[in-house]
Amino acid sequence: MALTPVEIRHMTPGRSLFGYNAGATDRLLEEIAASFEDVWRERADLADKVEQLEADLVRYRELEALLRTTLVSAERASAELKEQARREAELILTEAHGEARAIQRKALAENERLAADSRRVREQLRAALAAVDQPEAEDDGAAERQGADEPGTGEPDLDKTWPGAEAA
Repeated sequence: MALTPVEIRHMTPGRSLFGYNAGATDRLLEEIAASFEDVWRERADLADKVEQLEADLVRYRELEALLRTTLVSAERASAELKEQARREAELILTEAHGEARAIQRKALAENERLAADSRRVREQLRAALAAVDQPEAEDDGAAERQGADEPGTGEPDLDKTWPGAEAA
């Protein structure tokens, strides 16, 4: 049973003829000593607990510092990765635009070449038909005399016989 300081101050030992009663005084001193031992033991336990908590606090502060450092490193690495990904995306996009422009230039050049080839072939075909028509023009008089109105004897229609001639 732990006594409080107020209880100890208000205790009075029993009196006898020549002063205090020895038995009552001894019991009071025993109670005070037992209470003091309890408080002393509790104080020692609390001191041990404080020491343990201080050690835990130091350990937790070190852990907190490590976690902060790790978090800062992770944030920095994340920012660097994002920046690197952004640069790579820009590079890929730039390369893709360049390739698209090159493909477009090649397609336009090929289109122009094919159009020029098509015009050249048409002109050659017209020239060949004109050359074929010239000797026939000399024979027109003979063809009219032989019945030029018959089907299949006229000149071929260039737009119907040449594939792709409709586009010209």
